[in-house]
Amino acid sequence: MSRRGLAGVVFALVVCVVTLWLGFTGQLVLYIHPRYVVFTMIMAGLALVVGVAAIAARAPHAHDEPPRHRWLSVVGLSLAALVAVVLVVVPPATLTSSTAIQRDINSTGAGVGAQTIDTAGPANASGHFTVLDWASLLGQTNDPAFYADRAADITGFITPSTDDPGSVYYVSRFIITCCAVDAQPVGVPVYQPNWQDTLQADDWVRVTGDFASNPSTKSADPIALVPTGVTETEAPDDPYLF
Repeated sequence: MSRRGLAGVVFALVVCVVTLWLGFTGQLVLYIHPRYVVFTMIMAGLALVVGVAAIAARAPHAHDEPPRHRWLSVVGLSLAALVAVVLVVVPPATLTSSTAIQRDINSTGAGVGAQTIDTAGPANASGHFTVLDWASLLGQTNDPAFYADRAADITGFITPSTDDPGSVYYVSRFIITCCAVDAQPVGVPVYQPNWQDTLQADDWVRVTGDFASNPSTKSADPIALVPTGVTETEAPDDPYLF
């Protein structure tokens, strides 16, 4: 096996080990959809076995390498170890409001509209709606009368509105289809003037309130949630919607 090939195997082993560690600690769901966790861990385990076998097969010939090549191999192994330590020590983080703004909240393809909500259902049926449910519903109808007596109780992170950031923010979540790379943001607009006095972007909040015609003249959202209660909360163990 060439020196370059060895470096590739070592880095592959690092990825496998970190993947397995994330899986066993329950953090792999921050990167991929839960339905793929078991499959990913099985494949990482198999790749780990093959990689270790490849390095073991090369070991008897390692002494034949020129000193310079052996030194480069040591450097490669050290860098791989450093990568592994960083990935383990630095905790994985969820996607942020900056990503949500870049990917355009409630844009086409984000799942909004693809999920049809029964607009003829009783008002109390919306008591357990998620951010995605409400975002889909807001994409279906802008009739203020429809939202009468339909109180919301939602949890998500704050993403400032790009139209009126001083008065409107979104209670946001990301939808994952496969992995974090394809995650799309959805959100419910909240009208709360001067919200930055007590909150900031990326804070996780639980918001309760009622929907009404959006008082903001700058916002593009015709309907907004007018909160009766806003409570800061911790991010859930499983922050994404599926």
